[in-house]
Amino acid sequence: MQSDADLYEKIDAPAAWTGDEINASTDWLYTLSPQEVDELETVGARFLADDPDLRTVEAAAYPITVGRGGLLQWARDMDDGRGFLLVRGLRSELYSDALSASIFYVLGLHLGRPMVQNQFGDRLDHVVATSNKTMDDPSALPSRTRDRLNFHSDSSDVVGLMCLRGARTGGASILISGVTIYNEVVRRRPDLVHLMYEVWHYDWYRQDHDAPARFYSSPMVSYVDGVFSIYAGSNVIRSAQDYPEVPRMTPQQYELLDLLDQIFLEPGLPVTMDFRPGDIQWLLNYAALHSRTSYLDFPQPERKRHLLRLWLQRDVGRPLTPDFGKPFASDKAALADQAEEGRYRISELCYPRHEWGL
Repeated sequence: MQSDADLYEKIDAPAAWTGDEINASTDWLYTLSPQEVDELETVGARFLADDPDLRTVEAAAYPITVGRGGLLQWARDMDDGRGFLLVRGLRSELYSDALSASIFYVLGLHLGRPMVQNQFGDRLDHVVATSNKTMDDPSALPSRTRDRLNFHSDSSDVVGLMCLRGARTGGASILISGVTIYNEVVRRRPDLVHLMYEVWHYDWYRQDHDAPARFYSSPMVSYVDGVFSIYAGSNVIRSAQDYPEVPRMTPQQYELLDLLDQIFLEPGLPVTMDFRPGDIQWLLNYAALHSRTSYLDFPQPERKRHLLRLWLQRDVGRPLTPDFGKPFASDKAALADQAEEGRYRISELCYPRHEWGL
């Protein structure tokens, strides 16, 4: 465990990057070889034909041999490197959405364990605007709007996004390094750094309308055995103050949130990337926060911006402060696995629930 003196010093780590540094490199971009593409198309087609129960299917049933080296590199990039990568080269414009979803899901199985994402038991979700709601509406689901999303952490170890179709304009993905955020706080306001290790309260309902409680609690930062992790989102911390049962924030805590919002917008610190059809972004949630620019859709429904999303549990023994991040509602997940409206086959999950998020 680091001493208190060490905790408040600048941290040097591979995950301490800036957007300018990422833009000057292509190390974060993994381009699939023709052989890797062929294998993934074949494995994906077999997965779709078998249409296994997603509650029980294992990666070993769908081995990847040609692409094994790539999978190992992706894991290293997330666990020990910059914390994210973009995989490019799939020919999704030639695939059905079902085949794209199958390839994506098989890759997810090889990188972790797909998690339940909603009360229906869906282990694959869709980021697509199913209504015209905006984030000003408390009932809006972020994944179902076209609004800009603020920087935040998701509910898993790893979040994967696969682009089926891009937006007419906008909809770019934005990442910012958690270590860089921390180092900027150390540089600008060292008197506030200690607050990042304290417990904060997050609006759970705003993220998940079927959450078992209206809020949950977690530190922003974990630094255990030399391993740094971040879990943050200023907007969901601020909105949790709407609930009378949540402890009131101090003036210093508000100062820190204001400082974080300034850091998020600092030119050169975040990296912005446009998704092309077939692109897959893998992100370790402990390494970086992510957001999205607002976007406009094409008028034709079949051309709407449409991403697939996986949340993965990745059991690699990462050391974390106790009770760090969003709690996993295991009871809710178990009930969701028996949901009357459950969809447990890729042939069903490859299509969005258009009625959800209305």
